Amino acid sequence: MAARKEEDGGRLVEPSLWERLERPAPTQRASLTLDRIAEAAVELADEEGAAAVTMRRLAAKLGVAPMAAYRHVSGKDDLWALMVDRVFAGLTVADDVEDWRDVLRSFALRTRAMMLSHPWLGQVPTPLVQLTPARMAVAERQLKALSGRDLDADSMMAAFRVVGAYVHGATQSEIALRTYKREHGWESGDEARQALAPQMTYLMDTGRYPVFTKYALSATRKDDPGWEFEFGLDCVLDGIARRLGI
Repeated sequence: MAARKEEDGGRLVEPSLWERLERPAPTQRASLTLDRIAEAAVELADEEGAAAVTMRRLAAKLGVAPMAAYRHVSGKDDLWALMVDRVFAGLTVADDVEDWRDVLRSFALRTRAMMLSHPWLGQVPTPLVQLTPARMAVAERQLKALSGRDLDADSMMAAFRVVGAYVHGATQSEIALRTYKREHGWESGDEARQALAPQMTYLMDTGRYPVFTKYALSATRKDDPGWEFEFGLDCVLDGIARRLGI
């Protein structure tokens, strides 16, 4: 990570991670690049979880010495950022989708799918998620869809963020439940309910929870997280449309 001089004061600074990523490789024979590091780190996290992503494990996967990786990334923060940027780069919505609701809804559905494919995303520090080119491009596309509708800047950003908060919260809950079931060896919702039946039966028999009991006995979509996610998402979007008059 060679330093360069700033024009305004001659102070030595390091090029940013993103500036280095966009630079062409010094030679076509370079064996280690930021792209290769990001790809390997994402594969490692997908296969074994976030805890497995260490500089030593990453170097082993790449077939290089740990110090070789450190010459490209300064540590875990850079590594997280590269990983986030790589997966968010595939999060797009067609340019001909212009209605604000269609744009935000499409991104929400794609974000859920992305998080389910890469569960480790929920463990990434939020500021790093925000400060990558691909993540910023996703935000820019959605904010652009909301702009030009006589909204003040604060309302526009709040609307964008509340959809994001719903997506991340709902999907993280889905991932947590899926993980819990897997850890207990439950392969279906029926198996989970059967295992929890003694506790649930006792609680329902107390008569203190009549509405929940009615739900438990009559609901037909208990094992349809996709439907539940979209229903909740549409409630959020309906609320934004009514509140902001758009």
